[in-house]
Amino acid sequence: MAQALVGFLKNQYVERDGAENRFFQGAWGIFGHGIIAGLGQALQQNPDFPYYLCRNEQGAVHIATGFAKARKRKATFVCTSSIGPGATNMITGAATATVNRIPVLLLPGDIFARRNVAPVLQQLESEHTQDISVNDAFKPVSRYWDRIYRPDQLICSLPEAMRVLTSPADTGAVTLALPQDVQAEAGDYPEEMFQKRVWHIARPEPEAALLAQAAEWIRAARHPLIVAGGGVIYSEATEALARMAADTGIPVGETQAGKGSLPFDHPQNLGAIGVTGTPGANLAAREADLVLTIGTRLSDFTTASKTAFQNPQVRFIGINVSAFDAFKHAALPLVSDARTGLERLRSALKGYHVSPRYAQSIAEWKARWEEETERIFGLRHGPPISQGEVIGAVSRAARPEDVVVNAAGSLPGDLHKLWRTRRPGGYHMEYGNSCMGYEIAGGLGAKMADPSRDVYVMVGDGSYLMMSSEIVTSIQEGYKLNILLLDNHGFSSIGGLSRAVGSHGFGTDYRYRTARSGQLDGGYLPVDFVKLADGLGAIAVRATTREEVEHALEAMRGHDRTSVVVVEVDKEMRVPGYESWWDVPIAEVAEMESVRQARAEYVVAVEKERHHEIAAPAWGVETKAV
Repeated sequence: MAQALVGFLKNQYVERDGAENRFFQGAWGIFGHGIIAGLGQALQQNPDFPYYLCRNEQGAVHIATGFAKARKRKATFVCTSSIGPGATNMITGAATATVNRIPVLLLPGDIFARRNVAPVLQQLESEHTQDISVNDAFKPVSRYWDRIYRPDQLICSLPEAMRVLTSPADTGAVTLALPQDVQAEAGDYPEEMFQKRVWHIARPEPEAALLAQAAEWIRAARHPLIVAGGGVIYSEATEALARMAADTGIPVGETQAGKGSLPFDHPQNLGAIGVTGTPGANLAAREADLVLTIGTRLSDFTTASKTAFQNPQVRFIGINVSAFDAFKHAALPLVSDARTGLERLRSALKGYHVSPRYAQSIAEWKARWEEETERIFGLRHGPPISQGEVIGAVSRAARPEDVVVNAAGSLPGDLHKLWRTRRPGGYHMEYGNSCMGYEIAGGLGAKMADPSRDVYVMVGDGSYLMMSSEIVTSIQEGYKLNILLLDNHGFSSIGGLSRAVGSHGFGTDYRYRTARSGQLDGGYLPVDFVKLADGLGAIAVRATTREEVEHALEAMRGHDRTSVVVVEVDKEMRVPGYESWWDVPIAEVAEMESVRQARAEYVVAVEKERHHEIAAPAWGVETKAV
């Protein structure tokens, strides 16, 4: 059965716009008794389907996710594991892939289907049923899940798995649990199962009547705004968006996944939007009477917890290949491919342009933000220097085609605002799950997707300590990463949030416990990150000043393997937030005065949250005031 499975996987291809490629580029994993004799043996006899050894099963899924994201979801990897803890290590990676709508196939080993030798090593027993294992935990984080009890079930299950993996609307993690005895069983399979199959990725068209209504709404708007999400990049709609914005003058705000939809210097690009947004994009959102969302999930960081769009007359149009997302905020739903939808809407808007006054505001907002970016990049703080200065140094060192990778901590907010993306895919942020530990593994996946691009992994010390082991894998496979490790002695982002809610950063610093208080409020722990990186085989140096950072970045270009620059930064010298808010509920009853004060401010702020699904003017229905 395992041999049949590999034979099928290596013959699956995808095609879009006439370009065809193999969908699965090989398999990642760590062999254990649950797969070594079944799937392991099958991979061994198929050298044209490469097997890659990772250091952590979660890391393997992050590598596959980073790879698939960089390949615009048109190629990915298989990730396999033994039963028990090897399988459960992949659950976090599965959630990350599914939240971000990235295709990854997971093949965890499973308990015996015939059951007579149960309980086997690493089996989770239940007194209520024998039809359960730890792999059932994958169900809520998978877009498709199945357990293969008989060899012939592959014939039905594999096409369904491929249907989901290659669907722009439904993709995410797919899990096929493989009982270890079934993997080794023989079965009869039709020859057609092992022939090349090409899965076409369609570009569905928007409905004509709704398209006409969308154009009418935009023409009637005084302050329209486009919100560009990750679907713009996955659909390869960046040029269509650039033409649409240039022709109409409508400004664009980019989500975390959508950053890079336009070059940073495009006249209509106001930059990041939402909680981690720029003042121009957020002011435009506040005033907008028409919001065109393209390929976005409209998460709370994009909508500033439903406070971003304050115009009482605001209406929404949603271009999205997923109907689930297209309908959000009671939008006029253009359920279509992002590129096709943009092209059709641009044609319907021929001759339309925003007013000169609005165009002038857009230009002024953009100019002010460029001045603010230069101010942050040009700070002479410390040492320790500011995080914004480090981002500026990396931004100047990177070529237009290079990639910055990040996922968690305070860096996503600062990078979303400050990073100057020049080409699509140059900003690689996993912010759907904001998974600590993604950065180095995901960076390796991005590098494997296109080795010609240098990859700059920016990671905080908290994420680094959670998962730095894939540095070893990058060296093993010969994919050089440029890693900037920012040491702020703990969890800077959540520490800042803790202070904002009145909790004084409790439990967020890497400090010794003191006998006096019984808390972690002593001196900082002496973690030597240079030695840690060096011990994993990387070239590692420490930089203290901006000049040292710039020198280290220049030296990196000449290195022959993964390199790490460790920079201590002042976590209290933060990049400001601009014209936005995030809903983090604060205790209604507290003895601490700082918490009571924060609660009072929270009660005022939460009143700005809007119920767009109820209050927005309905499309296609006559509405009356009540």
